[in-house]
Amino acid sequence: MVYAYAVLRPTPEAARAVATLRGVADEEVGLVETGDLAAAVGPVPAEEFEEGALRAGLEELPRLEALARGHHGVVAGLAPLGAVLPLRLATVYRDEDRVRRVLQERRDQFLPLLERLAGHVEWGVKVYTDPTDSLAGDAAVAAEPTGGEATGGEGSLSPGRAYLAARRRRRRGAEEAWQTAARTAARIAEEAGGLAVGRVAHRPQRGELAQVAGGGTAGGGKPGGENIANDAYLVPAGRAEEFRARVLAAAEGQPGVRVEVTGPWAPYSFALPPEPEPEPVARPEPV
Repeated sequence: MVYAYAVLRPTPEAARAVATLRGVADEEVGLVETGDLAAAVGPVPAEEFEEGALRAGLEELPRLEALARGHHGVVAGLAPLGAVLPLRLATVYRDEDRVRRVLQERRDQFLPLLERLAGHVEWGVKVYTDPTDSLAGDAAVAAEPTGGEATGGEGSLSPGRAYLAARRRRRRGAEEAWQTAARTAARIAEEAGGLAVGRVAHRPQRGELAQVAGGGTAGGGKPGGENIANDAYLVPAGRAEEFRARVLAAAEGQPGVRVEVTGPWAPYSFALPPEPEPEPVARPEPV
């Protein structure tokens, strides 16, 4: 079986670069060529990459992370050569002949994409509610006296009523944080749109994937929080750092919000047909 990493132009520079790379199974990577297209591929063991074994492996986070690192390592090694179309993670074919047929069958799709993506990079922008501010708010709620406690009179709230009052305050705080994050996301999208030539709105991340922080960050805080927006932008390579600076500036000074900007990457989000627009993120319901 062969694992396919990316589609690109067949050039002597690409052949030299790919010869230095190792893939997801620590295999040597090479080019499969047909006319004016090539695919970067590597042989992988069938017992690990046939459909059932691969599906099971992708459900294990350590295995998924290792696969993603290997996949990205090959794509990143080819990206400096020019336009590269990263293929989906875990794209596996029976043999190199099948890869050639795919290149021929999808030639009319691949060539325009390579033209469009030449000279562009991808930046990722994620907007979160900030759990640091939420914890600070909870501490303030816990320390805040109830009406009766403040006066020392007989009107002190019962434990049950005090709990309900605190819960209402937490709910209001969470709602305000969500609204602030949503407004920040809209402001960033408007600012980014002045530089980017394309945008893909991915589904907000949940669970363990939402806890991984990286890249430039505005708003301080710590990893975690509710992921409100998870967008990718296609940006001219010559304006990449300007894009990053403008997005981070647009996010500054927003309490209860954390923004991560990652990149520049090979244009993963723009190498394939766009995903459907994600459903709006549900507002939180604290308990």
